[in-house]
Amino acid sequence: MAAQPRGDRFSNVIRTGWKPAGPSSPDDPMITLSAFADEIATDPVEQLDVLERHGIRYLEFRSIHDTNVMKLTAAQHEGFRELLRSRGFGLSAIGSPIGKIRIDEPFEPHLAEFERAMDLAEFYGTPRIRIFSYYMPQEPTPPPDPATFRDEVLKRMTAKVKRAEQRGLTLVLENEKFLYGDTADRVADLLETIDSPALGHAFDPANYLEVGQDPQAAWDRLKSRVIHFHVKDYDTTLHKNVPAGEGQGRIPELIADAVRSGYRGFCVLEPHLVVAELTRGFTGPERFGDAVAALKNGLQRYNVPIA
Repeated sequence: MAAQPRGDRFSNVIRTGWKPAGPSSPDDPMITLSAFADEIATDPVEQLDVLERHGIRYLEFRSIHDTNVMKLTAAQHEGFRELLRSRGFGLSAIGSPIGKIRIDEPFEPHLAEFERAMDLAEFYGTPRIRIFSYYMPQEPTPPPDPATFRDEVLKRMTAKVKRAEQRGLTLVLENEKFLYGDTADRVADLLETIDSPALGHAFDPANYLEVGQDPQAAWDRLKSRVIHFHVKDYDTTLHKNVPAGEGQGRIPELIADAVRSGYRGFCVLEPHLVVAELTRGFTGPERFGDAVAALKNGLQRYNVPIA
């Protein structure tokens, strides 16, 4: 959709102030399940049907109708928001692709896209937006040291965080391969240098495993900055994603430790059991059921209550 003034896009919905219930309260020792529902199907009704079947009332909104959240029309957003409201669902976050461009691409158009992501967060009544930390150039061979681009990454990230602060929104930074923030040390560097309550970490154990990092060590390094969990496991022998607890991601253990330490937020299923690509993951309704069962069974073993 072409850029429009903020007030012309979603002002009606923003004025109504629809706010779905959030995760468990700070005094309630539970985590709340959510999911990237486009891992189930492209049809939003089927997405919600399957989530409901598994007792999940939240989704991380990445796409419907095989169209990314940032590319949907205003009418499609209006329709989906009404569907969510009529079915009693909320969003754990806008699962945006913000930050998934090369660090040497122009920033201003991307910043405008980020403003749109903030509009969408307000439109859907969620305070969180998933973001990334920019692809590093992979040429020439060998590619440049990511440290070369640290200042530019920080400059861009800081600009977005300041805008999020002004609008009362929180950015959750996901770790992923080929980005500046693919290792725990670089993620920590961004979070600690910017040091804003409007920026936290979306911890993805599988993505750490894919770059040769131990999730336990990453957790120990980043624990105090984690405000969001992406539940995706990885088998380093088979080189593929597997249900939570079947790989080396230590997912039930890490979530249990998080809850003991006071974590009261979302655990977002992103299984990638059928397709696992940089721009797309898919699991399907049947395998999604396997993913939910694996996570619930793992959490039960560690006595982690689920809201």
